Amino acid sequence: MTDERLNVLLIGSGGREHALAWKLSESPRLKRLFAAPGNPGICEYAVMCALDITDHAAVVDFCKREAIDLVVVGPEAPLVAGIADALNAAGISVFGPSQAAAALEGSKGFTKDLCAEAGIPTAAYRRFTDADAARAYLAEKGVPIVVKADGIAAGKGVVVAATLDEAIEAVDACFAGAFGEAGAEVVIEDCLVGEEASFFAISDGVTVVPFGAAQDHKRAFDGDTGPNTGGMGAYAPPPVMTDAMMARTMDEIVRPTIAAMAARGTPFKGVLFAGLMITESGPQLIEYNVRFGDPECQVLMMRLECDLLDLLCSAAAGRLDSAPPTFRQTPALTVVMAAKGYPGSYRKGTPIGGIAAAEAIDGVKVFQAGTALSAGKLVASGGRVLNVSATGRTIAEARERAYRGVAAIQWDDGFCRSDIAWRAMERGA
Repeated sequence: MTDERLNVLLIGSGGREHALAWKLSESPRLKRLFAAPGNPGICEYAVMCALDITDHAAVVDFCKREAIDLVVVGPEAPLVAGIADALNAAGISVFGPSQAAAALEGSKGFTKDLCAEAGIPTAAYRRFTDADAARAYLAEKGVPIVVKADGIAAGKGVVVAATLDEAIEAVDACFAGAFGEAGAEVVIEDCLVGEEASFFAISDGVTVVPFGAAQDHKRAFDGDTGPNTGGMGAYAPPPVMTDAMMARTMDEIVRPTIAAMAARGTPFKGVLFAGLMITESGPQLIEYNVRFGDPECQVLMMRLECDLLDLLCSAAAGRLDSAPPTFRQTPALTVVMAAKGYPGSYRKGTPIGGIAAAEAIDGVKVFQAGTALSAGKLVASGGRVLNVSATGRTIAEARERAYRGVAAIQWDDGFCRSDIAWRAMERGA
């Protein structure tokens, strides 16, 4: 570690990136923070850049022009498209995996094959590129069963089918192009039984350290009902992820994955997000993501005690310390406020107020996800719009504060779940 101050480019525009910008801004090593494209919340901490992040040459030119020392990639799509490779080839340090390593998220089939080779616990599966063969397999296996589009589908390409008709409909939707190229191949796997959790680890390609756990809420409505979404809320730490379960996850799932990727000649550098099912026999991998979760990132950043910029720089440089990062003991919780109709069709441009009032509540921070400015006023511009987050002495206190923050928000077109952290509440956390 040095005392050199750094110019950082943050790629992305959602609530995850707002949380990363907020935490990066606390580092004494930060010189200037740029964000492409950013959002109205991020502009409090960063210089907004009208940069086409799909144009890798333009991103490289920008980094050279602004003397960028580190690029932090928030979303998965640029990583799967190979932005880290373009930056590394130009000698620019980047926190995020290569295109080959990003296949851990870019192809569910790739990950399942790697698990089979490395003996990593996960559900039994088959891969299909033909709809008739997939339907025949469904008829043979029965339900419940899980149907997944192979590629990235913004958290919506997974169906846990309770009936055969539902499973066939999911297969047909994939092959009919509902998820674009992501559905050109389908993975069908056994339905695991247990409690889901999100586990994070930071790797420099060789060394890997745990970065905490959280619990997400994927269904749109209370009681875990309704369609799957990108996530309607999260909290950390989840009671199901005990110290023993965290250690098993590192030993049985994460370390073997990092070792397998290195052995393939495609070392994984960045944050590895393991979606887990905690079963009676222990942790099983549901899927990998190659970036911070959204909205899990928001609660992780609310709890992170150490310097985020130092950590990301060390991982990008291949010099990660074996000591894990430090977190505050206080739990954190975030409630996603989404536009009515999400994850289906929804209106844009509806006015939002009350953020300052929400943030006046002790422990509350509002991260902006799908927002824009119209005539100088804040409006909704996406499906998931705000992440009303809070810390507290207990999960129950963090939850109470977050929902008081929600009540302070003035947005007639918004909705949220009212039961975030219900599992923890049942345990009296």
